[in-house]
Amino acid sequence: MNRKKLQKLTESLTKDCKHLFRGFDKDNDGFVSVSEWVCGLSVFLRGTLEEKMKYCFEVFDLNGDGFISKEETFHMLKDSLLRQPSEEDPDEGVKDLVEITLKKMDRDHDGKLSFTDYEAAVREQPLLLEAFGPCLPDPKSQKEFEAQVFKDPNEVSEV
Repeated sequence: MNRKKLQKLTESLTKDCKHLFRGFDKDNDGFVSVSEWVCGLSVFLRGTLEEKMKYCFEVFDLNGDGFISKEETFHMLKDSLLRQPSEEDPDEGVKDLVEITLKKMDRDHDGKLSFTDYEAAVREQPLLLEAFGPCLPDPKSQKEFEAQVFKDPNEVSEV
């Protein structure tokens, strides 16, 4: 498969995944190695709920300190929500949503989400896996990617 075809395939798989790089770059060296790429794709395509929870938590933990803070939550939700031009203070609704989210997910009530808090909330309500924005491919993109990648190499046409 040529570079252009691979790039197009991976773009379709990750088009809504804004923070993909951070989740794949496990050693935080600013590069995604081949092994990091393969491991990342493994989680994307065949990952267990546990693997997907760990991946999403790492993506949402913007500063890498092991917690999702109120500020990180605000930043992610602010980027994820559509705003109405008529709103006086568009951030007010986001602040309310952050409070509701923390109330729902912060099990130890310390004002931030640990992986334990996040995991318990997701196990109780799986829709919370991507509570702060998309970071996993949608099922349609995943199926299209797999269909192209796992085709007989003799049948692969150029894109």
